[in-house]
Amino acid sequence: MPVSDAVSETIGDDDTASGLPLNELFYSVQGEGKLTGTPSVFVRTSGCNLRCWFCDSYHTSWEPVYAHCSIETIIEKIQSFDSASHVVLTGGEPLIHPEAVALLERLNELGYHTTVETNGTIYRDAPIDLASISPKLKSSTPTEENAPADDVDGWNKKHETERIDMDALGQLVDSYSTQLKFVVTDRTDLEEINELVAQIRANSTTTIENEDILLMPEGTTREQLADRQQTVAELAIEYGYRYTPRLHVDLWNDAPET
Repeated sequence: MPVSDAVSETIGDDDTASGLPLNELFYSVQGEGKLTGTPSVFVRTSGCNLRCWFCDSYHTSWEPVYAHCSIETIIEKIQSFDSASHVVLTGGEPLIHPEAVALLERLNELGYHTTVETNGTIYRDAPIDLASISPKLKSSTPTEENAPADDVDGWNKKHETERIDMDALGQLVDSYSTQLKFVVTDRTDLEEINELVAQIRANSTTTIENEDILLMPEGTTREQLADRQQTVAELAIEYGYRYTPRLHVDLWNDAPET
């Protein structure tokens, strides 16, 4: 998948000192979580510190592509969507980039609501309205059988070692309004989810309600979601958690900029 045309042709520049490596910038609806259905500008950075085998934006992780964009250029493009009031900073893992803080500060000054999609391994002190935290389960670790690229050997160990950072998770939960969003492949994931939720609750002072814990079916196409969504919805009912769809996949399948 190439860099978004909106990035490479419209807002790409060479300001590497104060900019972000951007993969996509587009206006759509939030497809996941508590704000599902909310029209939002998506700012997708490139680069990630983990390598989930099922990553739905492999062009930011396994095969990262991007154009460098200055903060003010990104702001100008966001403002071109006149009706937008919500911005989603996503990736890859956007918080690996220190420049993400400057972008969030500018968006806050301009009155935008911001959601940051993060794997929960990095904490940044920034104005964030909703931290959408997706801790990665054991089932996300790449293997020779499921990895989408050839460089699996080093990433297998690195991913498994670094996919959970309890200190960062505690800081994020205590600093921001949060949702904990777990990608579920099957019922066997629930024991690990329950254990992680208990650990995060023990490691934070903020009360995490069950309605803040979201179960989301793994899949990047309508067909893949159809195989899992009923099972995951039933698991949410069984455990008292919240089910979240992947609305953008239901609407546009696996098309880019959705």
